[in-house]
Amino acid sequence: MEQQQSNEHNVGIKNDDHKLRYDLVPWAALDEVVRVLGHGARKYGDDNWRRVKRMEDRYPAAALRHLSAYLQGVERDDESGLHHLAHAICSLMFVLAVDRECDIELLEQDKQNHGSI
Repeated sequence: MEQQQSNEHNVGIKNDDHKLRYDLVPWAALDEVVRVLGHGARKYGDDNWRRVKRMEDRYPAAALRHLSAYLQGVERDDESGLHHLAHAICSLMFVLAVDRECDIELLEQDKQNHGSI
């Protein structure tokens, strides 16, 4: 196996140009979203959001309600005391998670039906 040459200043090279940039995540904002997840888990149980009927309609609606409240000047949700934007992001994450899982399932079905891609 051929090793990569270091540059002229003898500095190591790491090619991660096409990798996910977790260094860009605003961690304090993510902590707010995780607080909402914890609140929901305490109230409804872990991963209850996956069992909600018509979640593809209800979670976007919930996200819009929280966004609307924030845009009208209300920062915190009355019930949880947590940031409305964190609630909105959490709802949209649920929708995105299911959407991505459906994409993966479709790819797997396609592989089974038509062979490897």
